[in-house]
Amino acid sequence: MDSMWAWVVAHWPGVSTTLYMLVDVVLRLVAIVVVPRNRRPGSAIAWLLAIMALPIVGFPLYLMLGKAQLPRRRREKQRVVNRLMRVRAQDIPDSELDDDSPSWLQSAVQLNRELGAYPLTGNNSADLETDYERTLARMAADIRSARDSVHALFYTMGLDEATEDFFAALGEAAERGVTVRVLYDYVGSATHRRVYRAMKHHLDACGIEHYPMMPIKPFRDGAFQRPDLRNHRKVLVVDGEVAWMGSQNIIARHYDKRANIRRGLRWQETMVRLRGPIVSELNLLFATDWFFESGEFLAESELVRRSPDTSGSFECQIVPSGPGFVLENNLLLFNQLFYSARERIVAVSPYFVPDETMHAALITAAKRGVQVELLVSKAADQFIVSHAQRSYYSSLLEAGVEIWEFEEPYILHAKHITIDDSVTVVGSSNMDIRSFLLDMESSLMIGGCDFIERMREIEDGYRARSTRLDPSEWAQRSFPRRTLDNLCRLASAIV
Repeated sequence: MDSMWAWVVAHWPGVSTTLYMLVDVVLRLVAIVVVPRNRRPGSAIAWLLAIMALPIVGFPLYLMLGKAQLPRRRREKQRVVNRLMRVRAQDIPDSELDDDSPSWLQSAVQLNRELGAYPLTGNNSADLETDYERTLARMAADIRSARDSVHALFYTMGLDEATEDFFAALGEAAERGVTVRVLYDYVGSATHRRVYRAMKHHLDACGIEHYPMMPIKPFRDGAFQRPDLRNHRKVLVVDGEVAWMGSQNIIARHYDKRANIRRGLRWQETMVRLRGPIVSELNLLFATDWFFESGEFLAESELVRRSPDTSGSFECQIVPSGPGFVLENNLLLFNQLFYSARERIVAVSPYFVPDETMHAALITAAKRGVQVELLVSKAADQFIVSHAQRSYYSSLLEAGVEIWEFEEPYILHAKHITIDDSVTVVGSSNMDIRSFLLDMESSLMIGGCDFIERMREIEDGYRARSTRLDPSEWAQRSFPRRTLDNLCRLASAIV
């Protein structure tokens, strides 16, 4: 043994080179077998390119980031929740759609029920809000009216000058005996250190039970968990009677980042305030995430209540999505609606990096005569995503899709689509691969011409503050810029 070790030491340069080459070849061969398994071709090719270029770095990255899957114990919890939701849904019939609803809308309802097990509810009221500060004030006012419970779940939460009244309202509610439960995504909130610490200190001082969602503890749930699986939902439920959902987080409009303040960036959001039976369904959605983080199973009798206000006329259905589901629920819903559209599609999304199926659905819609409009931000807060999404513009413009860029320095962070004069989907989900695969999202499908009219007013307001891309001018972009866009598009596929 000593002589062998001496020989290795004496010939170390050659031995190390041979070992490196052997590991290099083995990793490449293993990658060819492992990477394409149950993966989109585009994503598989991107990962294989990364591994083939530098196997020693690429393969460990693949092991960390290559699987969009929750660890074992969380998957077990998700299966329990899904099973309970399906058993409950069996005894709850869908609300009947209006007589003037298109025939394809019923198939969308059935698809959503199959994917998420949430029924279509009728007699709901919905009110849209796009003013950032007024939304925070109205949510705080609803919290101050709470008699029994407040459930708050947001991707980003922080206590600053803009949100201090919201958190003061939570503290006041807890002080008068209201049960207050708060969830916030760990990465989405903890990266804003100062306001994150201030929020936690305030919640603790008020005796409010709170948990970070998806904390980065890689082996806590029985298996390695990739760190970029996040809970991106935004939901507030008060007394099981009033609910808010949409795109806005609980933080200042510039997200308390020096770079944003220096650039003058401001986030533009769309939120919806709900009353009626749909509020209980949102309460159930909150309870699933509460169970994941706290281990406490909230009783259905506490969550589902007869709504005191059933005067509304809107049919609503929740569509949850995320890595805990077998399929990409939000992507399937979007595609189904795009293929069903007969007259018009308006899609608003800050981050537009579609997979091949959504890209094809939008081009197909435009080619068959549907008016397709895409409203996105001109200003960017994420370098790779911004350039990746621009790589799709040429093919969409050539197909006849109208692309509108929202005025700088605002980030159009709203997330909603309208289809014909029939249905709206609003929520937390972007139209990008991250929202389809990696993030837990909540979307709400709303039927009703009256609601569409309100949403059209918001779309018109966003369009009035946007500039339409000219296809001929876009085609004249410089070669370096086109190359950068395409490289970022390739990088965005590695999920």
